[in-house]
Amino acid sequence: MRKRLSALGLSAIFVSSVLTAPQALAEGSQPAPEKVPGANVELSPSAAHDPLTRALAAANPAAVQAGGTSCGSGYKLAFVERLPDSRRFGTLFTYTKEVKQGTNGACSLFDNNLGTKQHMKLKLCWTTCKTDEGSFSEYAGPVKYESRSSAFQPACVVVTALMWEGRVAIIDRQRHIDVCD
Repeated sequence: MRKRLSALGLSAIFVSSVLTAPQALAEGSQPAPEKVPGANVELSPSAAHDPLTRALAAANPAAVQAGGTSCGSGYKLAFVERLPDSRRFGTLFTYTKEVKQGTNGACSLFDNNLGTKQHMKLKLCWTTCKTDEGSFSEYAGPVKYESRSSAFQPACVVVTALMWEGRVAIIDRQRHIDVCD
């Protein structure tokens, strides 16, 4: 009996060391950022967990890449949304940049999927608003809101996307860029 307990104890120590060794090695290291397949754009943590954003981004890597390039260095894809619904008259691409020290930001592009010029408006608001409005055949934006303030939370920026056909709004969407504390 004593030999069995001793063998069990050694087995438990071996299993415990094998299971905890990778964790100990990984401590202090960051996991590799997840990127949109076919694009050199990282997914924000919330986008990585959102199946719809992941699917739309994977289906449109060139558009995701173009938006990320337009927004600039350090921006991660926060969400992609078909507007007004599955009919997809437009697509809203939104990116965030959060760094420990420096400039944080929110950036958005509103893609026109109708193939003809439409009156469009893209607006980002935090303490003030920044807007791009006009007749666009391809997209409105990019519109960026950046701040060095420690109070600035890119996720809390409100994005508004509007598209009109004549005098009728066929897209009227407003939301926070991400989950806002």
